[in-house]
Amino acid sequence: MPERPQQKLDSTGLILAFTAYLLWGAFPFYFKMLSAADPFEIIGHRVTWTFVFCLLGLLVTRQLGGFVEALRTPKLFWGLTGAGLLVTANWSIYVWGVLNNHIVDAALGYFINPLVTVSLAVLVLGERLRRAQVVALSVGALAVIVITIGFGQVPWVALSLAFSFGFYGLAKKQLGAHVSPLVGLTIETALLTPFALGFLVWLQVTGRSHFFSEGPGLTVGLALAGAVTAIPLLLFAGAAQRIPLSVIGLLQYLAPVIQFSIGVLFNHEQMPLPRWIGFSLVWVALVVLTIDSLRAARGPDLVIEPEVMD
Repeated sequence: MPERPQQKLDSTGLILAFTAYLLWGAFPFYFKMLSAADPFEIIGHRVTWTFVFCLLGLLVTRQLGGFVEALRTPKLFWGLTGAGLLVTANWSIYVWGVLNNHIVDAALGYFINPLVTVSLAVLVLGERLRRAQVVALSVGALAVIVITIGFGQVPWVALSLAFSFGFYGLAKKQLGAHVSPLVGLTIETALLTPFALGFLVWLQVTGRSHFFSEGPGLTVGLALAGAVTAIPLLLFAGAAQRIPLSVIGLLQYLAPVIQFSIGVLFNHEQMPLPRWIGFSLVWVALVVLTIDSLRAARGPDLVIEPEVMD
């Protein structure tokens, strides 16, 4: 049998993907810088400024027509409405977790997200599990049980992040390639911006806003939330067009590895033995899942696509 010619990896695509996941991994540093503000105030600014940034992006890239067309299409409109609610819930839990010293839990959530994605593919889409996927899911479930028993509480931050992000990915998958990432994120935030902006105005009127009261550093930091959110997504979209999904699937673990390191080394969060055991089990499950996905990529089986950390 003739050997399959090896595809040369696009160096630009690798740089784009690596940079995107590096930025996502560094998110805890950014949100810690905004800790003078309330978590929900941060989310209000993130939604509002992301919409502003994306709208400008649509104008620059001349995608405004696609934005208007998606708004006029009921399936896309309601699908992106649901996706917007899910990603906002995910953002809220994540920011709350970072500001309340649950960075390691947040990292755990994104470690187990691929396992949740496989579960949803089976439960919602009716896909069949391969043997290795069954093993990976079983080990992942055992990891959550070990962490719950050993740490004395359910890792709700991790599970909430994993499932909200998993359902968000499912919603986006159902929409297919009908909208570009930039158009999708613009609509998701556009539908929630009136509520976010109303909340920010209420904070300002009642004297509870920190936007102008904590100095220019916080003001600029909150205003940059749109760029901080959208730029990694655009980098990822560019990478996905240049390099195989199997490579992106390997790089996706870079972000939670960085976040885990930040939580342990910089935020000094507790890592007792049961937690180490639980994380080790998760990593074993991910190794099994990754090897299985790489093998499946050579055959006709469907490969679970990597998630995007909006």
